[in-house]
Amino acid sequence: MAAPLSHPQIENGWFMEKSTMWPGQAMSLKVEEILHIEKSQFQDVLVFQSANYGNVLVLDGVIQATERDEFSYQEMITHLAMNSHPNPKKVLVIGGGDGGVLREVVKHECLEEATLVDIDEAVPRVSKKYLPNMAIGFQHPKVKVHIGDGFAFLKDKINQYDVIITDSSDPDGPAESLFGADFFHLLKAALTEKGVFSTQGECMWLHLPLIRKVKDFCKALYPQVEYAYTSIPTYPSGQIGHIICSKDAESNLRQPLRKWTPEQEDKMLRYYNSEVHKAAFILPQFAKKALYE
Repeated sequence: MAAPLSHPQIENGWFMEKSTMWPGQAMSLKVEEILHIEKSQFQDVLVFQSANYGNVLVLDGVIQATERDEFSYQEMITHLAMNSHPNPKKVLVIGGGDGGVLREVVKHECLEEATLVDIDEAVPRVSKKYLPNMAIGFQHPKVKVHIGDGFAFLKDKINQYDVIITDSSDPDGPAESLFGADFFHLLKAALTEKGVFSTQGECMWLHLPLIRKVKDFCKALYPQVEYAYTSIPTYPSGQIGHIICSKDAESNLRQPLRKWTPEQEDKMLRYYNSEVHKAAFILPQFAKKALYE
């Protein structure tokens, strides 16, 4: 009989996430069963069934998604950007190998093609098996998948995408190149005239100087740059930000350009709606001061 799976971050039936990126604090989830462990070419991949968050995907020791709360992140990083573009037909997702952003992107009927680029084939493969409600995004006929480095993929792409969403892990490890100046220049070049870009924007409770740095850098590239946020229990401090940029100087990212009807929102979405879109940009005083003054 095979020995039960074990992982250094799981002790006495609890998974604990500790990281130098959020010093002095940790996140614990009760583990029912370890489902999958592997060292992929790029990172440590762990999936476990938790006591009350369903299946949990962990990359290099950091929680990426849980079945219970992933929708808040996936819907917000996607629809804040998609609904800030007048007619997004071609969309590029960099990272997002779990399929969650794809699942949201294809809800937009104007979409003609969505391309996902992820460096690690293990993430889509493992997600299809253990996170099927997220990986459903891969099954859509408008979706193409490219396994490879997002940085390299962008190098020859000029004026091609209406919306680009980078759904990457944190800026150390395999996603490091996706936070550099060169990458942001490539992104801008790959966007069409009124193109919109959205990226995982870290946590205002933990990373204000980093967020300010990225926001100011984007401001040098795009006429419109805003920081929004969403709440999600299993991310550090229960909150994650999104930096949204537009090449259209006239655009107001804080107001959705396109809206679904309340009936459609009710049917298709669990977190995002047009009111939440507007509210996501209203920051508490300490963050507003640090990011906008």
